[in-house]
Amino acid sequence: MRITFIGAAGGTVTGSCHLLEVAGKRVLLDCGMVQGGKSSDEINAQPFAFDVATIDALVLSHAHIDHIGRVPLLVKRGYRGPIFAQAASCDLLPIMLIDSARLAEFSAQMAQRDGDDDAQPLYDESDVATTQTLLRPLRYEQASEILPGVSVTLHEAGHILGSAMVEIHGDGRTLLFTGDVGMKNTPILRDPAPPPRADLILMESTYGDRNHRDRMATVAELGEIFAKAARDGGNVIIPAFAVGRSQELLYWFAQHYDDWKLVRWRVFLDSPMAAKVMGVYDRHENLFDPDAVKVWAGRIEPFALPNLGITADANDSKAINRIHGGAIVIAGSGMANGGRVRHHLANNLPNPKSHVIFVGYQAEGTLGRLLVNGLKRVRMFGQELTVRAQIHTVGGLSAHADQQALLEWYAASPNHPPVALVHGENPARETLDGKLEKQFGIAVTLSQPGLTLDV
Repeated sequence: MRITFIGAAGGTVTGSCHLLEVAGKRVLLDCGMVQGGKSSDEINAQPFAFDVATIDALVLSHAHIDHIGRVPLLVKRGYRGPIFAQAASCDLLPIMLIDSARLAEFSAQMAQRDGDDDAQPLYDESDVATTQTLLRPLRYEQASEILPGVSVTLHEAGHILGSAMVEIHGDGRTLLFTGDVGMKNTPILRDPAPPPRADLILMESTYGDRNHRDRMATVAELGEIFAKAARDGGNVIIPAFAVGRSQELLYWFAQHYDDWKLVRWRVFLDSPMAAKVMGVYDRHENLFDPDAVKVWAGRIEPFALPNLGITADANDSKAINRIHGGAIVIAGSGMANGGRVRHHLANNLPNPKSHVIFVGYQAEGTLGRLLVNGLKRVRMFGQELTVRAQIHTVGGLSAHADQQALLEWYAASPNHPPVALVHGENPARETLDGKLEKQFGIAVTLSQPGLTLDV
């Protein structure tokens, strides 16, 4: 068994992709899109670092774009093998990828308008449709032979609905790919499963150098922000991913509808994709944790708040920008590097009464990262804007395990195998490397693109 690192390696977080050679077969783990930075479009369009024709199977950890965003491109370039993922991820994948395809087509149109006659979308909806025909849903905790001599077992990762740690066995060896590990006690989702016995763990390290604020303290902070925003009389803009964070926010809104006095707000989920995702959640309530089951049976159901407006139509989205106070707008993308949220930011960033709340990881080079870091002027839609809105970072709602949670998760391993750190910027993974080596005395590899390890 041999693993070659391709993406989300070398100190980067997005673009997850790793190539496993096992039992004479070649299995791809994730095929994600690089996000953030001016060169991301160029990087995503580059040839793959492997011969597509030699790939026998693709296994996906979960349905976030930085883990699945290049799958239709893989298909466009000739891949026709099976694509394995947890059943809920299989339902989420086409929703995410159709949106991605439309953004790619729009980006190509803008480039052509600006004089690049050769600009073409990375892929289109027909490539997504072909991708759907290749999906093979798997259940948690059920070993499946995906190729002769190669078996896969998915374990709950607790990151988003359908997220999985991928255990692959072959050649008498076992590799565990964590994908993205979630925090314990994350609303709606069940806790991450403990690691099984393995010979090597490919482990995410997004927050390897820091710990999140206590979740309940974070939820209280949200209530305080809404109270202040109500006194200021402005809007609240929340960039949030369509899968995971948007649903968790609505969960907390339902839980605190009365004590946060949310009745005084107009709440908008301005994301057609997030609205479709809610349907997937409804179909997979068997994956909810016990607390979520109780909340869904309560007086106020999270996806049916009395003052919730779900704006699928573009004209309805534009109408929100005529509201200058009293609106809470949840819109994608979560890093503010695309999507409808950019229009809402352009309309609210210059207003000192407005509040912007970032509730997730902001990758280097994204608008979200720049605003979190204190950017005072931003150019959006052809105009220079002064940032006067109040910017908040609420890290305790992160869907990624923090340093302590990662160490506790690894400590539960029955045999404490070597680790290769992926999906983390250099300070984060280097810090986690030191912690793992000191506490467990294990060998830790910092992944690099093109680096190969024998398992």
